[in-house]
Amino acid sequence: MDIVKEIGKKGCDAAGIACYAMKHPQCIRQLIEGVTAPKGSVRFGYAKVLRLISQQRPELVYPYFSTFRELSVCDNSFLKWDAIAILSNLTMVDSENRFDAIFHDYYAPIAGPVMITAANIIGCSATIAKAKPCLAQHITKEILKVENAAFENRGQPSPECRNVAIGHAISTLDQMFDQIEERETVFGFVKRQLHNSRKQVVIKAEKFLKKYNIQP
Repeated sequence: MDIVKEIGKKGCDAAGIACYAMKHPQCIRQLIEGVTAPKGSVRFGYAKVLRLISQQRPELVYPYFSTFRELSVCDNSFLKWDAIAILSNLTMVDSENRFDAIFHDYYAPIAGPVMITAANIIGCSATIAKAKPCLAQHITKEILKVENAAFENRGQPSPECRNVAIGHAISTLDQMFDQIEERETVFGFVKRQLHNSRKQVVIKAEKFLKKYNIQP
């Protein structure tokens, strides 16, 4: 398979390309070169393929951890979000504790100003907590910071964006609940969302508390 040609096609078969690359690991370097090209929309195709590989065979992508670390703070939002997800998948094979070293930088965007970036980080956190239970308490504290985050929409402060991110936080805290020790703090956070102005968040909070048999 000519990976460059396949990825360049409109509506490329990312899953098929990822499957081929996993069977032919020598192609990984070619994918890395593609995603780190100076410019070009085709980079998004490479990123999607690498993200799929990181989900199934993270060990093949782990040697390029630093590459995804750089992409996770790049100016292109789409590459940034894929890199954030890939880094979370790489924690499953992080024998050198590389993620631990970037922990605070990885979670810093939860404070704002970009809600989608924060939501992506929060959404990836259950994977990280499962791979690294020793970080679960630190992850929980970082997620809870979303309650005081300052997000913007078109350059203006947006409490509604914060509410959306809080909804993601409740979902993730549910997914990683078994790893959480300071549960009372989490319950307090969720209870406060019963008064959230976003109806969907209130519903999530109600379901969460009912699931864990906690009185409002």
